[in-house]
Amino acid sequence: MSPYPRTRLRRLRENAALREALRENSLETRRLVMPVFVIPGRGKEETDPRLPGIIRASADRIPYLVERALGVGVISFLLFGVPGKKSPRGEVALSGENPLPAALKGVKQRFPETVLAADVCLCSFTESGHCGVLVEGRVDNDRTLEILSAYAVLAAESGADVVAPSAMMDGMVQIIREALDERGLGGTLIMPYSAKFASSLYAPFREAASSAPVFGDRRGYQLPTANGREALRELLADEEEGADILMIKPALPYLDLLSEARRRTLLPLAAYHVSGEYAMVKAAAREGHLEEMEVAEELFLSLFRAGADLVITYHALEVAEWRARQ
Repeated sequence: MSPYPRTRLRRLRENAALREALRENSLETRRLVMPVFVIPGRGKEETDPRLPGIIRASADRIPYLVERALGVGVISFLLFGVPGKKSPRGEVALSGENPLPAALKGVKQRFPETVLAADVCLCSFTESGHCGVLVEGRVDNDRTLEILSAYAVLAAESGADVVAPSAMMDGMVQIIREALDERGLGGTLIMPYSAKFASSLYAPFREAASSAPVFGDRRGYQLPTANGREALRELLADEEEGADILMIKPALPYLDLLSEARRRTLLPLAAYHVSGEYAMVKAAAREGHLEEMEVAEELFLSLFRAGADLVITYHALEVAEWRARQ
């Protein structure tokens, strides 16, 4: 009689070298995308207690932050412009008040090997804090598209390899693709925030980006947190309009959607591990409840396992430096 049990799965795990050889996913720093906040002025660097460890910097200081990240293998960056003033329709995004174009030019000139993505939204630029042009108290989809497409062109002309429209406006991928092609910028990738949920996990970011809505909320254009099928429609619609990479935001509460999207599309998928998710890990580590870097690695592996090709995270630099010391 054969001994019980006949199937002994532990044989695959008891030898450390074999465990490593059979590893299905790995945390590679080249697959992490580091968010960067660009503020007005010169020679400025400042921290935000809501996002511990994250530095907001003026355009002339951004290359130094990028150089540090490149040194430990982070090659991709998502830049956000934080202006000195706002306007009713958000058209200040297209003016000299927006420090993002200067940062893109400075980094790309010094480090052409980087992959630079530019967030394209109006929430930091409108007086209302909403992601688009208000008409009678509600965001007007098509008027917003006009400014978003112009902003995407400006970012691409300034050195962005990727434009990342995040306003969740219908048709934004198609109109941006048309605008880029018309200006001879057809090589620029579009990575829309395709499935961006109306989440409670964005609060620290809104402080850092000065983008909180003055009134109301964004549930009229961001996705309901309960709706997975609707999110899939958004993802597939963006693919049809010409997106190059699809994004899901936030990351961890939507692993089911990430896994389903991986089955539905052949496009690369990005998962945005957002500010609230980052802040929770930071707070727990500060209280001594967990080992921060080990937890961060486990979280990111779960995203890669579920189907992500890229993870956008505020932990990118710290995790890369931690791994470089191992």
